[in-house]
Amino acid sequence: MEASSSTPERGPSPLRLGASLLGLLYGHVALIGEELKEQRAQAVQLSLWAGLCLVFALLLLIGVSVMLLIVFWDTYRVETALSLCGFYALGVLFCAMRLIGTLHSANPPFSASLEELARDREQLLP
Repeated sequence: MEASSSTPERGPSPLRLGASLLGLLYGHVALIGEELKEQRAQAVQLSLWAGLCLVFALLLLIGVSVMLLIVFWDTYRVETALSLCGFYALGVLFCAMRLIGTLHSANPPFSASLEELARDREQLLP
């Protein structure tokens, strides 16, 4: 008499493969969600500090400009105004070049998620 075995095989089955893929997908979605939270918090904080720096820098710039114009009003008022405008134009050009350089050298968003997906793809593909 033959004894039939009721235990399933231990080989790869579509159900196991689906469960494994779902587990990988869940981990990646959770990682993306955490990165989105971190990016949002960092963006809000950076925007706040950048805005405050801009406000105080503009107040300082206005104060220094007015002071220089008052000091040189009788003798070199036009030259002082043109010099201030030239100085501001150079400052704008310098800052714009730095901004463009920073944007070009920035890491892409979700780099940790992309690295994790690349590692999983290497492990799944033969």
